[in-house]
Amino acid sequence: MSKRTIDRPSPLLAKSPTLRASGARHLPLPFTPMSATTIVTLGNRTFELDREKAEAAFAAKRVINGRDTMFFNILPLKYQWAYDLYKTMKNNHWEPEDITMQKDVEQWRSDDISDVERWIIKMGIGYFSAAEGIVGDNVLHVVREVVTAPELKLVLGRHAHEENIHADSLVYMLSSLGLNPHECEAMFEDIPTIKEKNHFVVSNSRALRRDIDLTVTANKQALAKNIFMFGQVMEGTQFYGLFGMILSLYRQNKFPGIGQMFRYTLRDESNHIEVFRNLLMDLVDENPDIWTDEFREDLRATMAEGIRLEKKFIRDCLPVAGIGLNAQDFETYIDYIADRRLISCGLAPLNESVSNPFPWLAEMMDIKKETNFFEGRVTEYQKASALASVDDDEL
Repeated sequence: MSKRTIDRPSPLLAKSPTLRASGARHLPLPFTPMSATTIVTLGNRTFELDREKAEAAFAAKRVINGRDTMFFNILPLKYQWAYDLYKTMKNNHWEPEDITMQKDVEQWRSDDISDVERWIIKMGIGYFSAAEGIVGDNVLHVVREVVTAPELKLVLGRHAHEENIHADSLVYMLSSLGLNPHECEAMFEDIPTIKEKNHFVVSNSRALRRDIDLTVTANKQALAKNIFMFGQVMEGTQFYGLFGMILSLYRQNKFPGIGQMFRYTLRDESNHIEVFRNLLMDLVDENPDIWTDEFREDLRATMAEGIRLEKKFIRDCLPVAGIGLNAQDFETYIDYIADRRLISCGLAPLNESVSNPFPWLAEMMDIKKETNFFEGRVTEYQKASALASVDDDEL
């Protein structure tokens, strides 16, 4: 076999790091330009690897309106962050059945649990059993349908898979406690604050399930709003009220199995928020016509409406205070979280002076190894080489 190269000047250079609207920089691209067109000869056959075609294919990679191809070729990577998050999410894989529910069942059947605490668990299972599916469905049938870079489709596929795991965990919780699934369905249908929250996001998602011309600025803005709404408002803010309540019970040694599953879910959600934040920032970088003053204010108004709906929901979850649980603190927490999400996307906060009433929540994310010596089971849900601490900014 012989191999030779033909030197030509290369027009493609790796991007230098740039600042996003949020102030976070792009990761540098790992792509190294081919130094020359390569000719490979095997027997009487000769193959020319055309550098210019490869470079043109790379340059055509975009979040939307990119190269039209049926080939799922992620190389060379243009969106390194997407592949890095995919690897992190894969290393975080967990299965609900690996977590024992024995103590949860014992507590549920005992007189040690108050009516308020039982109601929080029921609301958690009732709301999230539908909400996780709503997110996954939007990822697959709205966002992943229109993005064109394969590495973005890769991480979005993993995102949707994790929503399935979360939905599966809720079935496991419900069946372990012996709850009536029809009661959970009734909560989803009959509690107005749950219906309002779900209508808020589902109406947006349904409006995009059509052939859409993404060369039109208004349509690009509609997609960007969907990404912001599901990533920063729903998963990034509205999920955190119940997360905090259930983890507050877990902190009091109540419902350890359910609490552990919600810890893993919360860790997954922090990655989902980052997937959609990066996707939004790259979409705006490539389509600056999206980022008008009016559109930025529309996103802030969308967050404000999400906060309003979430605070009503919190008051339904906590109609009376419990031990270490009161609605006012959780409403303050939602204001705090919402501002963090806005700032991360380069948007002005709504309540800049609010501080975090639950600093302990960051400790709930310190997940490395869970050991049950009585069961003889050691579960490590992330490889040691891939462990990364979670910044308080994400909580």
